[in-house]
Amino acid sequence: MIAPLIVFVLVLGIILLPYTLLVSRPEEREQRELKKRLKTSMEAKHARLGLLKVTEPLSSIGLLNGLLNSAGRLTRPLEKLLEQSGLKMTLGTFVLASGCAAVVPATIVFLFSRSLIATAIAASCCVFTPYMYVRRSRTKRVLKFEELFPEAVDLIARALRAGHTFQTGLSMVAEEIPEPIREEFKLLFDRQNFGMPLPEALRSFAERIPLLDAKFFATAVLTQREAGGNLAEVLDNLSSVIRERFKVKRQVRVISAHGRITGWVLSGLPPTLAVIFMMVSSKHMQTLFNDPLGIKLIFVAIFLQVLGTLIIRKIVNIEY
Repeated sequence: MIAPLIVFVLVLGIILLPYTLLVSRPEEREQRELKKRLKTSMEAKHARLGLLKVTEPLSSIGLLNGLLNSAGRLTRPLEKLLEQSGLKMTLGTFVLASGCAAVVPATIVFLFSRSLIATAIAASCCVFTPYMYVRRSRTKRVLKFEELFPEAVDLIARALRAGHTFQTGLSMVAEEIPEPIREEFKLLFDRQNFGMPLPEALRSFAERIPLLDAKFFATAVLTQREAGGNLAEVLDNLSSVIRERFKVKRQVRVISAHGRITGWVLSGLPPTLAVIFMMVSSKHMQTLFNDPLGIKLIFVAIFLQVLGTLIIRKIVNIEY
């Protein structure tokens, strides 16, 4: 009884030992190496995805970047303004430029007038110079986009009529239409091409461009995708409407040009004369700054100046 059992164990060992050494162990080793490679690959993928989600720093200066990040609600409108202006400027650069624009003129005024009140007024007026420059750049970029936008819509409609897809039409616009159309449509095409759903990409496009025409475009495309229809014909009608609105806007700007120039002259004349008087005859201005009644008159003048500027702007800003 024992002898057959010993023979069975020996035979089983002779069979299992070579199988374990030659087949099972190598397979387990290969599986462990494969799992290790897969784990490394997944970690690298997560790392890349994490890098994609990291937002660009608001400033290269660590302390300033931390302060701007902590004031997210206050800085978000400025970030959006810089993005819409097309300027390659970080928010930190904008803040430092505003600080320099306030400090330099304030120093010059102080050296000439030796008055802290005049220095504070000069600093408070000049600190908004970078902001006005950014707003001006944004306005020029938006006007240029509005002028070229009908051409982009027509190109997409022609591409659809020729048998291309809507995405191909977006890529054609990104290649053939000048800036700033090219940059915005390239971003729109890249986002949906790399996995973002087209409705979400179009909504983001409409949010980036502060134009009613861009919202019309996104709404028309999304409505056609939901309800069906001839998208080329819809885009043709949309481009015609945009061109007519653009003509009306140009006519309104021509009619209101006199009022806008008058507003700029009336708004800029008192501060300009004040700065000139402080440089030419600072002693006479010292009487205004040193007298308590003069200080009250300065604040009243600033209030009336701002109020008058807002009223003139409201009058010449005609809705169309």
